[in-house]
Amino acid sequence: MAGVAAGGAGGIAAGYAYRSSRPVPGADAAALAAAEGRLPPVAFQGSHQAGILRPPAPQTAVVSFDIMADGRAELTDLLRTITSRARFLTRGGMPPPVGISAPPSDSGILGPAVVPDGLTITAAVGASLFDRRYGLGPLRPAGLSTMLPFPNDALDEAQCQGDMVLQISGGHTDVVLHALRDITRHTRGGMQVRWRIDGFLSPARPAGSTPRNLLGFMDGIANPGVTVAAQMNSLVWVQPGTAGEPSWTAGGSYLVVRLIRMLTEFWDRVAITEQENMIGRRRDTGAPLDGNSEFDIPDYAVDPTGGVIPLTAHMRLANPRTPQAAPSRILRRSHNYDRGIDEVGDLDMGLIFTCYQQDIGRQFEAVQKRLIGEPLVDYISPFGGGYFFALPGVRDNADFLGTGMLA
Repeated sequence: MAGVAAGGAGGIAAGYAYRSSRPVPGADAAALAAAEGRLPPVAFQGSHQAGILRPPAPQTAVVSFDIMADGRAELTDLLRTITSRARFLTRGGMPPPVGISAPPSDSGILGPAVVPDGLTITAAVGASLFDRRYGLGPLRPAGLSTMLPFPNDALDEAQCQGDMVLQISGGHTDVVLHALRDITRHTRGGMQVRWRIDGFLSPARPAGSTPRNLLGFMDGIANPGVTVAAQMNSLVWVQPGTAGEPSWTAGGSYLVVRLIRMLTEFWDRVAITEQENMIGRRRDTGAPLDGNSEFDIPDYAVDPTGGVIPLTAHMRLANPRTPQAAPSRILRRSHNYDRGIDEVGDLDMGLIFTCYQQDIGRQFEAVQKRLIGEPLVDYISPFGGGYFFALPGVRDNADFLGTGMLA
């Protein structure tokens, strides 16, 4: 893995990961970012990775990698390198100068200085990382497995799983692509892209509402509140001392990625009333069919036979709002994608569905099993993604992603 050692260690030795231009006072930096249409920087360090609880950014790339590091020492070096690059990129600053004959230390697509623009880089590992290569088998998170197909899935193995997945999100496409190029440059020889998909978040229309997916419906209205620590501790974060979990997993979270193609050309021929019955909400306002506004709580108790909101409606199956179903709530973090056309000229667009939870079986899989056979399956086709474990956060400058796993 000479490429990682040379690129990562060399970059760190040169101070690339820590040098920046002269600091700008916080208020001035925020004003400058706003004037330039950029999002404010997001602090990289913390007990949890910063990209998990934040609202989805306007642009994202979900990139899966096969790791080729030779042995545990090189895997450690790889994760240190990813951490140092993420730390610098999310903070921003000036790349270091290089000699006249040397390649530039930065791609330059953001100009002379690296601007963070709300960049977050979220790293998660797949079950395959815990095979015999690195001796990590006994440390595999208890609930981490390979994602198996559900009925109506059409999974493409080339677009599934991976040893590691990075979700790189920010305010503009160039910021996301810059970070991806930077990381792949510094980790060349240590990991190779397995699959990648780029996504975007539609602006809220009307303003102030929840953004819409490419079926035209608001997506993620009923998410749990990320500011309620008790909910996040019971639904999202693995807790210290959780039975069966290695101690290093505390503060991490299970990540599910589902790449879902939407058969929009067929969907667009369906009557609006039928569309709304399949979803359970009004398309224009996002209100449940028994309500008047987006955040009204549906009252299933007074509609036990589904006369208003059909029993097969997506929202009713996904979240029945019963005490028994409450522990299966998930934190949705989704983006739209558009990849042009397929080999026969049909539109290739859909949803990059991601969600975080404390337990995939208790949460995502429980929800997905309730959705088997729903009417919406005629208009969507899940084709890729996987199960991953989002690593705990980086606590200080000496820490790195996966440090507990490799200790």
